[in-house]
Amino acid sequence: MNGFGAGNLFGMKHHILSAALIVTLSACGGQFSNPFEGLGAQPEPPIDESLSDVDATDPPAPTEPSVVEVGAGGQSAASLDKTTEAEKEAATAAPAGGSVLGKTVASLGDPTEQGFWLRTPLVETETQGSVETAGGAVVQVKLIPIDGPASAGSRISLAAMRALDLGLTDLATLTVSKS
Repeated sequence: MNGFGAGNLFGMKHHILSAALIVTLSACGGQFSNPFEGLGAQPEPPIDESLSDVDATDPPAPTEPSVVEVGAGGQSAASLDKTTEAEKEAATAAPAGGSVLGKTVASLGDPTEQGFWLRTPLVETETQGSVETAGGAVVQVKLIPIDGPASAGSRISLAAMRALDLGLTDLATLTVSKS
């Protein structure tokens, strides 16, 4: 052959078709809108003229949302967490203890399921235990078995996440202990 195998011929056709498409679209003279237009642009925040002592060129500092929406109903985490103050105090008052089962990476479990619990493959039967964050926060939980290898992740209750001061989207590394 003369250097034009089937692969080279296909590649050359691809380049010719691409070039023809570019020429055709450029001839449209801007009749079509750019689907990527404005994707990187941020809207200008409104300026409150009544704030005369504030420099209007500085955008306002971002604020934390007062409500974190969870689930399709858009309910706040606080409204879903029905645990009482007494239950929260009891769960966080006792120090970590017992035999350490291992570490797990935990994400938020079903936010509508009440109580302090951790669904984890580190246990084979339901038992009481505790979880501790890298920062030393501890909460007593019911350890509930789930299928999977010990290295698989775990799911933690909304109440336990809030007691540990974890963000709802955090993937927290927790030390799991059996009481």
